[in-house]
Amino acid sequence: MELKDFAKLLTTKMNRPILYIASTNHGFGHTTRTAAVAATIQKLCPEVLLIMATTAPRWLLECYIEGDFIHRPRAFDLGVVQADSFIMDKAATLEKLLEIKKNQNSIVASEVNFIRQNRVNLILADIPFLASVIAQASEIPCWMSSNFGWNLIYQEWGGSFTDIAEWISDCYSKCDRLFRLPFHEPMQAFKNITDVGLTGGSPRYSEDEIRSHWGITTPVEQTILLTFGGLGLQQIPYDNLQQFPNWQFICFDKSAPDFPNVLKITEHQYRPVDFMPICGRVVSKPGFGTFAEATRLGVPIVSVTRDDFAEAAFLLEGITNYNQHQILTPSEFFLGDWDFLHQPPQQPKQSQPIAKDGNEAIAAAVIKYFQSC
Repeated sequence: MELKDFAKLLTTKMNRPILYIASTNHGFGHTTRTAAVAATIQKLCPEVLLIMATTAPRWLLECYIEGDFIHRPRAFDLGVVQADSFIMDKAATLEKLLEIKKNQNSIVASEVNFIRQNRVNLILADIPFLASVIAQASEIPCWMSSNFGWNLIYQEWGGSFTDIAEWISDCYSKCDRLFRLPFHEPMQAFKNITDVGLTGGSPRYSEDEIRSHWGITTPVEQTILLTFGGLGLQQIPYDNLQQFPNWQFICFDKSAPDFPNVLKITEHQYRPVDFMPICGRVVSKPGFGTFAEATRLGVPIVSVTRDDFAEAAFLLEGITNYNQHQILTPSEFFLGDWDFLHQPPQQPKQSQPIAKDGNEAIAAAVIKYFQSC
């Protein structure tokens, strides 16, 4: 049966299939890439009821999901406590992780009650480790999608984090199916792995609409998007931008200086991906969402290396292989004069393009699961 035919069939049923989607509450990246998948599911099968379990603001979800959904503000992990996209507080992170572990039973019991009352059919998670424990106690499947697990991050930190990493690995082992995204680590804690293509959002506006609304007249090669995720970055060397008076820099940082060549985007309905098609480069920290969306659109990435977060090495290897790129050291980014903007990006090492159908592949699997119920 075709997906469109199954969608029509569901309209005749009294009980809608219910999908519970849980995101790691670490910045906005996990939520937005999962929301992009949720939006694809909703588009292919509008009868699926989406429950979005995340503490991210509703407006962020609405930037990706155009139809109805239930927003359930819940956190089942925390990622890393950070002041911005680079500065981490490991002590506070450990304290909060130990608190989650101590309260695991009550956290799970509360959510199991909600899931049963609302007759949830399937959990899709990116990538809170307790989601699989909640699903197992609820007697429904848990599927996950990600390019890394939090056990990778904590294991590398060693010390007291080693036991935490083992606990999380055990939780991940209960996951029924992992959709492993590109730019990934091995993710050996998972027993059933399906590799899929890049996920992410697509521009909602045409290039002409963006240029007209925001008054952007610079050519593509002199238009630069600065984006550092939901946590932002406190130390962006904005003074360097004054050396490029004829260029246009676009950012989502409300605290950015009011330079003539800096455009601050403050309207929530606009996302970084909406501006990528008019930009010659995206300057970012290592982050899957930004890397994936830029690579899907063929926009070169400029990124800073990061040695204290294990995922970064896999992300940087990924864009080195599959996108035009410039990789900077922290000193080149924070202390240099940004002369790299005058240099051409390096070409990707791999000649074959990367798969870009992750949204559709995951959505098709979810809808097929509901079809079989």
